[in-house]
Amino acid sequence: MKDSPARIAILHHTGGGNLGDDAIIDVVIGNIRRREPETEIVVVSMNPDDTARRHGVTAFPLRRHRWSIGYAKGSAVPSGQPHWAARVARNPLLRIPRILLLELRFLAQSHRRLKACESLVISGGGQLTERAGPWSFPYALFTWTILAKIAGVRCLFLNVGAGPLNHPVSRFFAKRALLAADYVSFRDQQSQALAVSIGFHRQSYIFPDNVFSLAVEAPANGAPPQSPTVGVAPMPFPFCDLLTQPDNPQGIQDEFIEKLANFSSRVAAHSYRLQLFGSDVGSDPEEIEHLRCVLESRHGISLPAYEPVNSADELFSAIARMDYVVTCRFHGVVFALLLNKPVLAISHHPKVAELMRVLGLSRYCVDMRNFDPENLFEKFLSLVMDSDNVRQRMSVCLTEFRSQLATQFDDLFPPTVQAAMAHQVAPIPT
Repeated sequence: MKDSPARIAILHHTGGGNLGDDAIIDVVIGNIRRREPETEIVVVSMNPDDTARRHGVTAFPLRRHRWSIGYAKGSAVPSGQPHWAARVARNPLLRIPRILLLELRFLAQSHRRLKACESLVISGGGQLTERAGPWSFPYALFTWTILAKIAGVRCLFLNVGAGPLNHPVSRFFAKRALLAADYVSFRDQQSQALAVSIGFHRQSYIFPDNVFSLAVEAPANGAPPQSPTVGVAPMPFPFCDLLTQPDNPQGIQDEFIEKLANFSSRVAAHSYRLQLFGSDVGSDPEEIEHLRCVLESRHGISLPAYEPVNSADELFSAIARMDYVVTCRFHGVVFALLLNKPVLAISHHPKVAELMRVLGLSRYCVDMRNFDPENLFEKFLSLVMDSDNVRQRMSVCLTEFRSQLATQFDDLFPPTVQAAMAHQVAPIPT
């Protein structure tokens, strides 16, 4: 390994508006730059324009189809195409050969970009999943890891989550991607076990989610509110669950919001102040407004219109003003931990329940699909009574997670002589 790599590529399925994913990018960039200040970092993402703007880096597309905020898929044919190209795209006899040619062209372009790098870092998050089918995430990771292998570029899976991987093609792509890597670490035991179950038996490691190493300075608060503030963060119901009731998918979402409104009304009735928030700027605002409307129409609770946040820093400022956090998302729990806010989790995915277990907070976690609002409120009251112990437990876990991640980054990206002499690499503050 060179003492000072010229370029490192960070790959992440980000760009749809998930601030947890954007925090991962910030953390990995920051950890590498503290150790190798001269390194040029590029990011491979689903929304290169947004990624470049948010993180101040050069960004390239991860797939031919790109995302916009909200995960809308763009066209595979560039805008401004000639009329003949549009006609070809609509012709079923020519469509498949055309797609293959476009894909080969994209892969060749990606290979040229990757050859200029020393390392490709698949930077955490739920990368090993079959969201949108085997030809989306699984295929993309497979192609990039194979391209790295061909180009002689070191490939690292850095604290990734795995699952679901139910389709045989998804499992094939995921297994081959992992086997092509030079280093693999997972963010939890469940992800590692799933990888083993699909045939990946090489050495791998378990480290906490990368975002735990983010140093967050809580902004100074103004005058405290008269009542403690409870932040409540709804989210869209998982798409895979909506498929189980194709005749009434909206009914599933409506039922969830109704139950969350029932719980929130009980919280408000006990003199707590409610604040609605979200950590996905693409998909959460609609459900926040949905919850706000139900609270007003069914429970007579009027809340101000939601003011969307556009960055992780803005989100941290909002959470810092809360006393308790109720969230469905994995990184909602992580953000609460970073700010030492007692958290109640409504788990939409096993990764959330597993994180709460590792934190020793399983008693404060319920399943999104079948929770009872009254039981959730009882857990909230218990969380309030136990808040001092919960904060202490969270603080101890955070210190340990940060220590583990600092060691991992030191091992993978040894500090350059210049960085060591400048004292730029130091334990992440707690």
